[in-house]
Amino acid sequence: MPLSDTPIRAAKPTEKPYKLPDEKGLFLLVCPSGSKYWRQKYRYGGKEKMLAHGVYPDISLKEARERRDAARKLLANDIDPGENKKVQKAAKLERSANSFEVIAREWFAKHKPNWAISHADKIIARLENDIFPWLGGKPIAEITAPDILAALRRIESRGALDTAHRALQNCGQVFRYAVATGRVTRDPCGDLRGALPPARPGHFAAITEPLKIAELLRAIDDVPAGLVVKSALKLSPLLFVRPGELRTARWADINMEKAEWQYFVSKTKTDHLVPLSSQAIAILKELYPLTGQGEYVFPGARSRNSPMSGMAVNVALRRAGYNTREEQTGHGFRAMARTILHQELGIAPEIIEHQLAHRVPDALGTAYNRTKFLKDRRVMMQTWADYLDKIKSGADVIQLNGEAA
Repeated sequence: MPLSDTPIRAAKPTEKPYKLPDEKGLFLLVCPSGSKYWRQKYRYGGKEKMLAHGVYPDISLKEARERRDAARKLLANDIDPGENKKVQKAAKLERSANSFEVIAREWFAKHKPNWAISHADKIIARLENDIFPWLGGKPIAEITAPDILAALRRIESRGALDTAHRALQNCGQVFRYAVATGRVTRDPCGDLRGALPPARPGHFAAITEPLKIAELLRAIDDVPAGLVVKSALKLSPLLFVRPGELRTARWADINMEKAEWQYFVSKTKTDHLVPLSSQAIAILKELYPLTGQGEYVFPGARSRNSPMSGMAVNVALRRAGYNTREEQTGHGFRAMARTILHQELGIAPEIIEHQLAHRVPDALGTAYNRTKFLKDRRVMMQTWADYLDKIKSGADVIQLNGEAA
């Protein structure tokens, strides 16, 4: 007699397991622990075998019968349902092991040691936020160009066209890695050439007019932020280093007595030296009692063992009332300094470029080194800090020639 839900629910455990038979080989195995398992007896190749169909009540009587009937159809086609189940499980594991996210993280781990930390952080954040939620769980061999385009359209729809192009580039790199390692036969990203509108040439928003710079400096003084972030924001125009270099600054690299900061520029693979003006030293001395016992000058809000967020300075700028996409961004302080130092203070371009840690070949073929023009750069950094103080206080902007500067 076929089973019904009532006797199944009423079945109580005993000292030994027992069976409640249904039909066509299906039965419920009631164990001493109280667990109830669906099982199916069948014969294949002259041997009696057993097939598991799940646990009751997770698998209902109706679902168990459907699984039984599916197994019987396989038997009718001379297929062993037990072996077929093993093959399907192995295929599922292989598909999971070759998902886009698994391979993308493998590619990322392989290349990360060769990238600057800030560059690596941007790539993995882009993949985690914009690609993995929609493509990460899919077997990479089954992802099509329309699948990729659908994920990119989500990025494009929020106005981040440049990010969409970069995400497409990263996807292509992952697919080419998968081709090289034998997981796929081709890169479908190539089929998307021209599918996205061209991105506008990128630039970092920067204020380069002295009066507007003065307004910005006063806004920075008044921005509602903690001492760590506010100190980083105040030092940004004074030092005009790359934001990733500033936020990862270590106390061990700063010499207050010599008034200099030495560190390794991961982007250019060179050592760099930043002369510190008296204004910069004053900011660091105020911050030292708070963070000086740790490794980082600007530790993160959640852990002092890691640097502050790469977005902290831009967030503070937005709190000060500035649009970081159109007016001023943390990286834009470099363009600000380059422009004003040359146009307003008359500093020679090669001195400025060396302080920006740019490679500047000269007539002798030598490139950037950390001590070249060091005396001139020390004078320039103090002149620059004094200039910022003057315009911030509302004093007349004094035009200086290169020799006076």
